[in-house]
Amino acid sequence: MPILTGPVMLPYQTLITLRRASASTLSQQLTAAFIQLIQQGLLPAKAKLSGTRSLAQQLGISRQTAITAFDELAAQGWIEQHASSGAFVRACIPIVQPQALPGLPAEPGPARAGFAFARRSSSTSEALPDPTHLVLGAGCADHRLAPLASLARKYRSVCQRPNNRRLFGYTEPSGSRALRQHLAHYLHDTRGVQAQPETLFITRGSGMAMYLVAQLLLQPGDAVIVGDRSYSNADELFEHHGAHLVRVPVDAQGISVNEVEAACQRQAIRLLYITPHHHYPTTVTLVAERRVRLLQLAEQYDFVVLEDDYDFDFHYASSPILPLASADRHGRVLYVGSLSKVLAPAFRVGYVVGPPDLIAEMGYLRHLIDHQGDTLLEQGIAELFAEGELLAHLKRANKIYQQRRDVFCELLHTHLAGRFSFTLPEGGMAVWGEFAPDIDLPQLSAQCRQQGLWLSDGRRYQTAAEARPSHLRLGFAALTVEELTQSVHILAKALQATS
Repeated sequence: MPILTGPVMLPYQTLITLRRASASTLSQQLTAAFIQLIQQGLLPAKAKLSGTRSLAQQLGISRQTAITAFDELAAQGWIEQHASSGAFVRACIPIVQPQALPGLPAEPGPARAGFAFARRSSSTSEALPDPTHLVLGAGCADHRLAPLASLARKYRSVCQRPNNRRLFGYTEPSGSRALRQHLAHYLHDTRGVQAQPETLFITRGSGMAMYLVAQLLLQPGDAVIVGDRSYSNADELFEHHGAHLVRVPVDAQGISVNEVEAACQRQAIRLLYITPHHHYPTTVTLVAERRVRLLQLAEQYDFVVLEDDYDFDFHYASSPILPLASADRHGRVLYVGSLSKVLAPAFRVGYVVGPPDLIAEMGYLRHLIDHQGDTLLEQGIAELFAEGELLAHLKRANKIYQQRRDVFCELLHTHLAGRFSFTLPEGGMAVWGEFAPDIDLPQLSAQCRQQGLWLSDGRRYQTAAEARPSHLRLGFAALTVEELTQSVHILAKALQATS
């Protein structure tokens, strides 16, 4: 290939800016900069590049950084290197130019599908909050408290270990064995659940766990018991699978077992969905006597209990009541949980504890759609478990969340007295309450959003018997004391504006 005899002399020190504080390494930044120079035509095809020693001197970097960048450029096909003559831009650089189909004009894509499909979108779904707003949402963890730096180091370490090659291939659909082993010990030690690696299934969040359970257990027309107020995503999931929802009351002691038994006497029940630690959305705890009775009813009337223990790790007042799964001796309870509230919503790691035969069947079903989870992330989390860092984080987070709960509830008492009534939650990440009858909650929500505070319009919590929404979950865990104070002030101001 003909080559240019002398290197192209460009003022690299003015064309290339390297930032040592960037998340990208200097060699990565240098590689990207050279690709841009080639694409812009400043470094034409067959151009000879400066030597790595000269380039390093111009940019104030080590020669090894320049060598690493050139090696990466060569690996990607942008340049070729010759031991005797140096590095040159390739004659054919790796830019793919797609060709249009003949006879078809270049037009924007269609705005609508050209075929029929079943529409299942929820009418109660809300748009995601503006990222610049303060958010009093349904209740989630504060990712700023999570050991993200440690997890990032673990992830990188897992990727770089030579003996971890097996983790880069296909693995068990039930998830990382190391994570299942540590999680089994953790669930046994903290909540009495008799879990084993063979009875644990790791999923991408608890939502996927419940989807797989519903796919395996439900047939169109099956009856599923839920609370009169329930987790709307779960309700939609069961209805998506053709189930008929049977709603029963939830009082200060949790779901009414008398009404559950009455429903069982009227019709065959396939599944009961329950969030006993802190009922969603009302945050009440199911008392121990009712838990025992539910297990008896499940055996007597032959239904499955799907126990969603989404926030067991967060309790402030006293020792929590053990889950129903801890007392299940007949294989009636499927126990679902999540590590997303321990770390952050972006880390989609949930789990199911169930009988081994069901877990094996879930593996087959998962294999059809996803094969496996994020094995590298799961291994990193397992190592944080092994070193005790996750448990230490939970202890720290619990203290901080309790402080935020106390401050938030005091702010609500002070600034919203007579307008918003609630009970101090014993745990969890949110306050459940009711606005005064004269308050238009959707209008209040819109007013708050105009002032930089995202607040639900309450429709997702509205029952069929209510003329308009008045109840709301207000999450406090993800905001600092200062942010909570600002949020309540905005809420109080919006209430005045809408009165």
